[in-house]
Amino acid sequence: MAVSRSSALGFLVCGAGVFGRNHLRVIRALEAEDARVRLAAIVEPDCSRSETAAAEWDVPVFSSVEECLAARSRGEIAVDAASVCVPTSVHFTVAEALLPVGLDLLIEKPIAATVTEATHLIDLAAEHDRILQTGHLERFNPAVTATEPILNHPMFFESHRLSVFSPRSLDVDVVLDLMVHDLDIVLSMVRSPVRSLHAVGLPILSPKVDIANVRVEFESGCVANFTASRVSTERVRKLRFFQPHQYVSIDYARQDLLVIDVSGNGQPPTAPGSAHGLPGLNIRKPEVRQGEPLRLEIESFLECVRTRSKPRVSGEDGRAALALALDINAAIAAHAERAGLDRFTKS
Repeated sequence: MAVSRSSALGFLVCGAGVFGRNHLRVIRALEAEDARVRLAAIVEPDCSRSETAAAEWDVPVFSSVEECLAARSRGEIAVDAASVCVPTSVHFTVAEALLPVGLDLLIEKPIAATVTEATHLIDLAAEHDRILQTGHLERFNPAVTATEPILNHPMFFESHRLSVFSPRSLDVDVVLDLMVHDLDIVLSMVRSPVRSLHAVGLPILSPKVDIANVRVEFESGCVANFTASRVSTERVRKLRFFQPHQYVSIDYARQDLLVIDVSGNGQPPTAPGSAHGLPGLNIRKPEVRQGEPLRLEIESFLECVRTRSKPRVSGEDGRAALALALDINAAIAAHAERAGLDRFTKS
């Protein structure tokens, strides 16, 4: 079903928890700005959350997807697209119900709990001609998008994503909770199959792995080191990489981009300036237009719905990041068993 570019899209948010509330906030803000979208309904099974959501957002709140779709079939609500912000364990169940009835979906990361589930959702979306976007919002971080024009065969990555402990998202481990963002970014930049990986991780404050370190080697020869922790005393979200004659540093939180150019002949680069007086080095900070990644992500999704174009982060992209994350978890479990730590990593 094509959607007129001039009509307001009816939007459903499934899940009114932490992530869902942010989606609700952005959709309502876009609605207020006449962005041709309107918040149509919410699905939230938790009674206390549903009551709060109904009062705060002044739209129908349903206790289940089935109840919401029944109201839609009776013509009580009009819904064209939805964001799936429920726990990862039920991403598949919710999305599987929404795609066949003609809804385009933005599914929070990770796309599903298993690669099999992700593949089935991708196939369902294709069968019913639906837009399926995975919510890897760091792809829309202005500092990340600003690197696209300078990407040139990156060969080494160093990623750090550290957060203080929070009781949210404890249905998944730190790899699927936090590291998956950086896995998706690196996969999108390298565009090469994984050759090998080594990983270690431990649970600290939850039954699942809370801190992990991974080394991935790609067929292209690129190597990437990833560190993720949700038990840190500070919040760090940075990605650094090297490519021929260049070093690039991305600070996700500050939306900051630093580039150091290195001349290939030992002579100072043509660009003015030098790095701390060192010959052959030039520091520059490309312009980064600040913006909220979630809003940019949702705006992009809505444009894809209207134009029927492929999302920047497709279902296939979501599946690739999920597959690598699950391979990492398997490697962590194997390492724990070899090291006699498996008793600490079993949930």
